Amino acid sequence: MSSRDYKLASSLKRFFGFSSFRGLQEEVIETLLSGKDIFVVMPTGGGKSLCYQLPALLLDGTAIVVSPLIALMKNQVDAIRGISKQDGVAHVLNSSLTKGQVQVVKDDITNGVTKLLYVAPESLTKQDYVDFLRSVPISFMAVDEAHCISEWGHDFRPEYRNLRGILDRIDEKIPVIGLTATATPKVQEDILKNLGITDAVTFKASFNRPNLFYEVLPKTDQVDRDITSFIKKNEGKSGIVYCLSRKRVEELAQILVVNGIKAVPYHAGLDNKQRVKNQDMFLMEDVDVVVATIAFGMGIDKPDVRFVIHHDIPKSIESYYQETGRAGRDGGEGHCLAFYAYKDIEKLEKFMSGKPIAEQEIGFALLHEMVAYAETSMSRRKFILHYFGEEFDDVNGPGADMDDNARNPKPKKEAQKQVELLLKVILDTAQQYRFNEIVNILVGVKNALLVTRQVVEKEFFGIGSNETLSYWRALIRQLLVAELLKKEIETYGVIKLTAKGEAFLVSPYSFFMTENHEYEQTQSTTPSSSGGGTAVFDKKLHELLMIERKRVAEKSGVPPYAVFQETSIDDMLFKYPITLEELKNIHGVGEGKAMKFGHSFVKLIEKYCNDNDVVRPQDIVIKSTGANSALKLYIIQSVDRKLPLEDIANAKGKDRTAFIKELETIVFSGTKLDISYEIDSLFDEDQQEDLKEYFMEAENDDIQEAFEEFDGHFDEDDLRLFRIKFISEVAN
Repeated sequence: MSSRDYKLASSLKRFFGFSSFRGLQEEVIETLLSGKDIFVVMPTGGGKSLCYQLPALLLDGTAIVVSPLIALMKNQVDAIRGISKQDGVAHVLNSSLTKGQVQVVKDDITNGVTKLLYVAPESLTKQDYVDFLRSVPISFMAVDEAHCISEWGHDFRPEYRNLRGILDRIDEKIPVIGLTATATPKVQEDILKNLGITDAVTFKASFNRPNLFYEVLPKTDQVDRDITSFIKKNEGKSGIVYCLSRKRVEELAQILVVNGIKAVPYHAGLDNKQRVKNQDMFLMEDVDVVVATIAFGMGIDKPDVRFVIHHDIPKSIESYYQETGRAGRDGGEGHCLAFYAYKDIEKLEKFMSGKPIAEQEIGFALLHEMVAYAETSMSRRKFILHYFGEEFDDVNGPGADMDDNARNPKPKKEAQKQVELLLKVILDTAQQYRFNEIVNILVGVKNALLVTRQVVEKEFFGIGSNETLSYWRALIRQLLVAELLKKEIETYGVIKLTAKGEAFLVSPYSFFMTENHEYEQTQSTTPSSSGGGTAVFDKKLHELLMIERKRVAEKSGVPPYAVFQETSIDDMLFKYPITLEELKNIHGVGEGKAMKFGHSFVKLIEKYCNDNDVVRPQDIVIKSTGANSALKLYIIQSVDRKLPLEDIANAKGKDRTAFIKELETIVFSGTKLDISYEIDSLFDEDQQEDLKEYFMEAENDDIQEAFEEFDGHFDEDDLRLFRIKFISEVAN
C-alpha cells in the first residue's frame, strides 16, 4: 500500500481532530509510511510527536518510541489513549511495572492492540524484552529527543549510544525516525552516524520564532528586585522563571509571593504530589508564575506563556532555545529575558572541573557560545539561527526587530583593516588555534601554550594590541556569522578560514562591526516599562546625594561609605524615597540607619522630585521574605550570647563566606553587632589599630583594596569581619 492510500487528511481528522497538517508534518509522515529512515529537526512546539503517532496508528505492528523522560512518556500515552477506544493502544514499558503489568503489555502487543510502545533506552538492554520484541511485528522505531545521543547535545545520555546495537538485535531492517527540537549541524551529524541512518531523508523546519522578543540585562545584586518589577509590570500574564539551583527557586518563589505575585516553585526536590499540584495550578491559571529548575517544562504545552525569564544563564544555546521556546506558542507575545553576569559562567565552569577532559572541553565550548550570545551586540535572532545552521536576514526577515540589540543598536565601525589583520594572523599560525588563543596572540597576552610553541617570538604577536580583547572577540564572532571564518567542532573549536574568508584576503571589501556589550557586575539596572534597556540613571540627583553623604559623614566623623553605601545610593535613584518608612525599603538601609542618617536625604529627594516633576515608581517597593527576618533574628541573638561565629554558621548550614555576607547585610543596614570577641581572636591590638585607621581614612571600604594595602598579610574574609566590627562601631 502506497503512503497516498492511507488518506492522511481524513485519518488526521478522525484520530486527532485536526483539519490540516502543520509545516512539514504531512511530508514526514508520507516518507515514514513508505518505509524510509527519517531524521526530523523541528523546534519545540512544532508538532514532532504527530510525525510518528499517526503513522504508528495506521501501520501494522507496534512502533517502539524511545524517550528519555518517564513523565513525558506518560503524558503521551494518556493523550493517545484519549483518542482511542482501547487503553491498550499505547503502553509504557519500564522498570516501575510489576510482572503482572508487564504481561498485560506483552499480551496487548501480541494481540495487535498496541500501536505505540514507549520505552526508556535502559529498558531495551534487558534480554527478556529484546527476545520478546524480536517475536512480534515492529512497524518502526522512533527516537524522540535524539540529541541525547550526542556528546555535543545539551542533554547527553550515554545509554542512547547503544540504540543502534539494540535495534540490530531486534531487526536491523526496521525503519528509524530520529526527532529533535534542538540540533546544531555537529549534533545532527552525530545522531545520523550513531543511529546508523546516514542515508536518512532529513526534514528541517525553521528555528525562527518571529513573535519572541529576546533581551539580556546585566545581573546585579538587585536581580530579585528587577525580576519582581518586570513581573509586576506584566501583571496577570503567564510566565516561567528559570533558576539553576533548587534553593534559589524556593527563595525567589517566596519573594514573588510576598510581593503579591501568584507564584509557585517547581523542582525535582519537591515530592511528586506537590510537583503535580504546582504544575496543574499553573496550567489551570490558579497561579501566574512558576519558578523552576530545568526539570519543568518538558512536555508542557501551555500556549499562552507570555514571558520566560532566566535568573541564571543556561549551559548552552540549545538549552536556552528550548526553554525560551515555551513562550508564545500561540503566536502571541513572548518576552525572553535573561540576566547575565560572567561570575555565573565561572561558577558553571567550576562544576565541570571534576569531569573527564573531553567532556570538559565540550562543556566549555557550549558554555562559551552562551557567553557570546549574552555579550553580542548583533541581532540575537541572527546569532541563534546561525548557531543552528540557518541563515537569517536581520533587516527584513520575520521578527528582525524583535530583540534589544535590534531596537537599540550600537553604532557600527569600519573594520576592513582589522579583518585583514585577523585573517592573516590565523593563516600565519597555520590555522591551528582556538578562539581565545587567537585573541591572546593579537593582543599579545602570553600563556604556557603560546610560549611553548614559540608563538610569542613571532613578529605578529601583539600586532592587534591597539584594540581590546573585547573588540577582537566581537570581530571573530561576527566573522563566524558572516561565514568568513568557521569553527572546527571535531577539534573543539579550532578557527579556520572559509573559502569566503580566503577570497576576502585576495580582494578586501568594507566590513562594518559592532563591539560587544560589557556587563559589569557593579552595574545597577532595572527593566524599563517598555521591556527593553535599562533605567535612566539620574546623574543630577546622584551628584546631590553624594554631596549630602559627604556632608553627613564629616558631621558624624565617619567615612562617607559608613553613612550609606553606593548600592544604597543607586537604589534611592531608582525608588526616590521621600519618607523614612520608604527609606527603610532601600537596599542596605534598615531602621537604625534610616533614623540615624536618613532625615536630610528624604527631604532632599522630596524637594528634588517636586522641583523636577519626578514621577515616583510607587508600585516598586520590593519586600523581602520572612525567612530572611528569622535568620537575621537568630544571628543577632546568637552574637549577643557571644557564640562562636563558626557554630552559628554551621547551625544554619552556611559556609564561612556566605555567613559573613549575612553579617554584612545586617550591619550595613544599620543594626549593631558586637563581634569584638571574634575579632580579638583574629587580630592583636596593634593590628586592630592599624586596620581601624585604614578604614577611617580610606575613600571606600573595598576589601580588595584593603587586602592589597596590607600586602596580602590578612585573609580577605578576616578583613570583611573587621569591616563589620568597624561599621557597627562607628556608623550604627
